Amino acid sequence: MKSYDPRLTPLNNIRPRDHVVKKKKSGAGHSPFGEVLRDELEGLKFSRHAENRLKSMGVSLEPGKMAELETAVAKARGKESKDALVLMGDMAFVVSVKNNTVVTVVNEARMKENVFTNIDSAVIV
Repeated sequence: MKSYDPRLTPLNNIRPRDHVVKKKKSGAGHSPFGEVLRDELEGLKFSRHAENRLKSMGVSLEPGKMAELETAVAKARGKESKDALVLMGDMAFVVSVKNNTVVTVVNEARMKENVFTNIDSAVIV
C-alpha cells in the first residue's frame, strides 16, 4: 500500500479556482447598521423647504412632537421604507427615510384635495 505525504506531492497540478467570489469589505459607514447608527446619532434633519414651510405656518415643533416624528420615521425605517408620509394630528410630513430628512410639511388647510406622490409608506401618529 502506498502512503500519501502531501509534502511530497508536486504543486504543478494545483490551479486557482475560477468560481470563488471574494466579498468586498464594507466600511462601517456603508453597512446598514452603520447607516442606521449614524442617522440615529444625527437625529432627524429638515430641508430648507420644510423649514420655510414651518416658519410660514408659524409652527415650531416642541420636543414631544419632534420625538413622535422621529419615532414614526424609525417605524418606517424598520419596514425598509425609503420615502414616507407621516400624518401627525393636523400636519403631514413627507420624509426621506433613507436620508433621515423631512422634505416638506403640509398643514390641514393645504392637505385637502392634495395628492402625495413618490412615497412608499404612510405612518399615522
